Amino acid sequence: MNEAYDGLGATFELYADVYDRNSIDGRGLPLDGSVHYEKDYDNAFWNGERMVFGDGDGQVFGRFTVSVDVIGHELTHGVTQYTAGLVYKDQAGALNESISDVFGSLVLQYSHKQTAAQATWLIGQGLFTARVKGVALRSMKAPGTAYDDPVLGKDPQPATMAGYVETEDDDGGVHTNSGIPNHAFYLVATGIGGYAWEKAGRIWYDTLLAGMKPTTDFAGFAALTLAAATKRYGEGSAEADAVRAGWSGVGVAIDGGGAS
Repeated sequence: MNEAYDGLGATFELYADVYDRNSIDGRGLPLDGSVHYEKDYDNAFWNGERMVFGDGDGQVFGRFTVSVDVIGHELTHGVTQYTAGLVYKDQAGALNESISDVFGSLVLQYSHKQTAAQATWLIGQGLFTARVKGVALRSMKAPGTAYDDPVLGKDPQPATMAGYVETEDDDGGVHTNSGIPNHAFYLVATGIGGYAWEKAGRIWYDTLLAGMKPTTDFAGFAALTLAAATKRYGEGSAEADAVRAGWSGVGVAIDGGGAS
């Protein structure tokens, strides 16, 4: 219960302190949570109204309250719900997942006051039991390397568009292809340097508020992040250049520039 309370509080603090957002809806929505959900439940989720935590099966996963970034991830689905409203399918769905990973990681980094260089950029570190050959659910720094286990298989996330997975499974691969925008954010944050929530996170947050379409794809989102960086920091600024370079690094072109 204390872990859930602390994780909810850490998420509230990031959005309030850094982005002047009053809870995930911007209007002071109480952050409620339910723990010990069902039996051997291997997940945590935001149901549109509250956080729900499973205790894990003890074989692959332990309790889901242990991971602050996963709590931040799930609550950020609520932020996206109240802002961009991205549909949960194909590239828009992968962006939905990635935005949750971005701010989930920032919740963890903010709570530990880690710079972009100091952060592990792992999502869900500590959730696996000692039996699992893996370090986390996902890696934003190196997508595809978070686990390689006889039971779970190998982390399937691509880091660039060269590995983009065309599939009908998982709502069009939302948990797989999210590795691409995840890695773009990592490249932007480390390219800018310092605390990732201050500039890279601000650019992503501004983009959430920029009125994107529910079906916005990677290229459309990339263009919006560049526009947000340019608006806040100026044309040709180091921040705008880092955004362009980050998306180019994962093979997403902006305005005809970068890689395709």
